Amino acid sequence: MAAPSTKDTRISMAKTSRRRNRSKPGGAWKWIALFVLAAIVAAWYAYRVPVSGYSSAATAYTARVACSCHFVGGRELGDCAKDKISGMEMVMLSADEEAKSVTASIPLVKSDTATYREGYGCVLQEWQG
Repeated sequence: MAAPSTKDTRISMAKTSRRRNRSKPGGAWKWIALFVLAAIVAAWYAYRVPVSGYSSAATAYTARVACSCHFVGGRELGDCAKDKISGMEMVMLSADEEAKSVTASIPLVKSDTATYREGYGCVLQEWQG
């Protein structure tokens, strides 16, 4: 049998090199994913106090206004959602007709409930702060 030529050896080595490079899937993607995760954690840590304050104000305000709109004004809750001021698009509303209360929440962040009381109108539940 004849010895392999230099050209055959180079082709064989190139194929082996390409196979080795393909056997390491996503080496750079691991670092990119780790960097993105670290950036998200750092942003959460840096902005946790302002987000908590804004979300508390937004949910408390929206719960009381929506409760008054629904139980005092007699409007449907979906119609009351139109009264939210700009910047409060993430606040979700739900009503408990039996308890005469409306809960405003920002999912996974904060929620507040306002309850209709005869003679007082809609009152926020006490804050546990």
